[in-house]
Amino acid sequence: MTDTPARTASRTAIVTGAARGIGAAVAKRLAADGFAVAVVDLDAENCGDTVTAITEAGGTAAAFGADVSDADQVTAAVEAIVERLGPPTVLINNAGITRDNLLFKMTEQDWDMVLGVHLRGSFLMTRAVQKYMVDAKWGRIVNLSSTSALGNRGQANYSAAKAGMQGFTKTLAIELGKFGVTANAIAPGFIETEMTAQTAERMGVSFEDFKKGAAAMTPVNRVGQPEDIAATASFFVREEAGFVSGQVIYVAGGPRD
Repeated sequence: MTDTPARTASRTAIVTGAARGIGAAVAKRLAADGFAVAVVDLDAENCGDTVTAITEAGGTAAAFGADVSDADQVTAAVEAIVERLGPPTVLINNAGITRDNLLFKMTEQDWDMVLGVHLRGSFLMTRAVQKYMVDAKWGRIVNLSSTSALGNRGQANYSAAKAGMQGFTKTLAIELGKFGVTANAIAPGFIETEMTAQTAERMGVSFEDFKKGAAAMTPVNRVGQPEDIAATASFFVREEAGFVSGQVIYVAGGPRD
């Protein structure tokens, strides 16, 4: 019996923004699923907790530092990942930042930084990794969008970036599908992370009250956890999900238009 491309493809996954929060949870889940995981963040030293959690659980992981919005750093990081862990056939574009403000207060730098990390970063990472997927005739790309893609006060930059991630995802699905590569997006709702805690602090609200307010507006009556997103990413990268591509799944505790 001849091996299928999926059986012979490298079991190496890259997760960006994986030092903490959603990225860390996804990295741990993929490691538990059997992938060797490249834990990528701005500073490799910040990835220590994620790597340690994976290795202590019996998985394989290594930390890599890169500014995903810098083409040279992305190229260098991917080359290092290939050398250490093998050719990547799974990419989770999770790295992101916020620079929230109302439009009339938002600076050009606020706009450029957010679009740079989310959109330019995902483009650069995907461009650098796709050749390994094409060579393997199998690959999985998962991009992190957000419910903010539908619009959110004080987040013109973030909303534009997250909406852009959806168009980027659908285009990747069209271009790469014939090579056995799928591309899908996850759009989280309110997830309990350091980022949402910082938002509460910036608004002058206690994090507990902030979470209670978010839960009250969510049909399942709770806020999300990073593991909720990790479970969805785990589904998208499975062999069984090979006929699911170009989709945006809102993991938000209720429907989103």
